[in-house]
Order: sequence, then C-alpha cells, then structure tokens
Amino acid sequence: MSPFVQEMLNKAKALNKKVVYPDAADARSIQAASFLYKEGIAKPILTGNPAEIEKVAIENKLSLEGIEIIDTANSPWLEEFANLLYEKRKSKGLTIEQARETVKNPLYFAGLMLDTGKTDVVVGGNVSSTGDILRASIHTVGVAPGISIVSSYFLMVWPDKIYCFADCAVNPQPNAEQLADIAITSARNFKSVTGIEPKIGMLSFSTNGSAEHDDVTKVRTATQIVRQKAPDLAVDGEMQFDAAIVPSIGKRKFPGSEVAGNVNVMVFPDLDAGNIGYKITQRLGGADAVGPFVQGLAKPYCDLSRGASVEDMIAVAAINILMA
Repeated sequence: MSPFVQEMLNKAKALNKKVVYPDAADARSIQAASFLYKEGIAKPILTGNPAEIEKVAIENKLSLEGIEIIDTANSPWLEEFANLLYEKRKSKGLTIEQARETVKNPLYFAGLMLDTGKTDVVVGGNVSSTGDILRASIHTVGVAPGISIVSSYFLMVWPDKIYCFADCAVNPQPNAEQLADIAITSARNFKSVTGIEPKIGMLSFSTNGSAEHDDVTKVRTATQIVRQKAPDLAVDGEMQFDAAIVPSIGKRKFPGSEVAGNVNVMVFPDLDAGNIGYKITQRLGGADAVGPFVQGLAKPYCDLSRGASVEDMIAVAAINILMA
C-alpha cells in the first residue's frame, strides 16, 4: 500500500462503516473483503449467490471468516426493497412484478441496502459494466439534492502533492450547469477525503478572456454558476492549465485571481480533455491515478474498472467511506 492509501485506510478505520461488494463471486472481492475484516477497517458484506461465492473462495483457497454473505434471492428484505424500488421507478413504467425480480440483482439489492442505511458504501464494477453500475446506483440511491449530473473524479497523487481531476470518466459533453455541478461535487469530495481546502480551476484553452469561443463561454458561465450555488468555494476561470498550477504564470495571466497558480481541483471542459489529461499526468508525469470515483449520487456507490486490483478495491472502499 502507498503512504496515501495507508493514510486513507487509517482514516476509514476510525469510522467503523459497512462496505458491500455486490460483484461478489470474484476472488478479488473476497480478498478485499477479507482484508477489510482482518485489518478492522470496515465491516465487509458480499451480496449474491452464497453457493457461487463459496465456490470461488474454495477454488482460490480464500477465507470467508468475518465476512457477511447475503443471499439476494432469498433475503427477508426482498419485499421491502421491491416496494421501495417500485415507488422510485413506477413513474418510469416499472411494475411491482418487475421490481420484485430486479431487486434480486446484487447491484440493485446493494443499492437499496445503501438507500435504507443497511450499509454505508457500495463498491462494484470489478465484474459489472459501468453502464450497469450507473443504472443500478441512479435507480436506487438517486442523484444528490441540488446536483444535476452524476460524474467522476480521480485523485492524482505524488509523494508531496495531490490534485483532483474531474470529470475524466463519465460525461462526454457537459453543459455549463453540469460543469458547475461537477466542480462543486469534486471540490467537496476532495476536501472530505484529503482534508485539503479546495481551490477550483475551470480549465480551458483560454485564460481570463484571452480567446473567444462557445467552448470558452461555457466554462465562464459554469464558473459563475459555481459562485452562485456554492459561494463558500474558491473558484476561478476560465484558465489554461499552466495558469492553474504555476504561480508566476497564474499571476501574469490572471492578475487578481485568488486561485490561479494554486489550483488543486482541476475541472476539465469535456471528457476528451479530462481523460487525456489524467492519462498524460499518470503515464508521463508519474502520478498515481487513484479512482475514478463516482460522485453526484445521494450516497457513495462506486464504479471500479473491471481490471481493478485487490488494492484498488480496498483503496476505493476506504475513500468512499470518507465520502459517505
């Protein structure tokens, strides 16, 4: 474990939360859950078919000691969850019969556990697709009040510094209002996880009016919306990346800005820029890219990469505990 991940684990341990892994018939889920139990970091829960989970454990010589396993097809919560899901989705055409079948799916079952306070965090995606995870999370816990969009962020970590990059994984072309909500949720999560006061830079190919284009206007408008919706947050834009992180350039290009040159929350204008930016930072800049973390939901339901390592699954659980 890196020093940063170890710090997150120590913080999470003090909170004594519950974590569900719904993609449970996977050796990595069992290993991650076992680590959380043995290290006392959280109370781990696996949801799904107990026989399948036990089969994977036996085949991989893994211990299930201390791990709660919930049979989603035969749980006493099924009718409660079916009624809850039906009420949430009946306006979209879901019938009670469909709800009863849907809640047996571990992704939906885990989401309804989260919605009803039976767990604190859900960490899926090591087997399921991003689309399946996002559908289950939106249909069960829903979007946070006042937030228009579900998005994602990465923590880009070096030994001596850390940045938040958003959105690098979910939204191809956010509009100004959506970009503002991405900035607000990213900044608040950055502070809750790291304890560092966020300074938001709304990134563009223009700095402080150096260029005119519809894409620049979008970023400027988003900056104003952030100020209106979250006046407690330090934000400026539009600005280029060098003006965001180099104090001398920030001072020259954006005189009077309270954040230029010292930005730690980078909000990219679209998914092209965000995804390319984080990968360049990771592969050429040598940063550890921790994430992505789904945000904008009412409660923390995380989507892993299907290539996630056991360490990834543990780190993501810890960071989502801090977001809870």
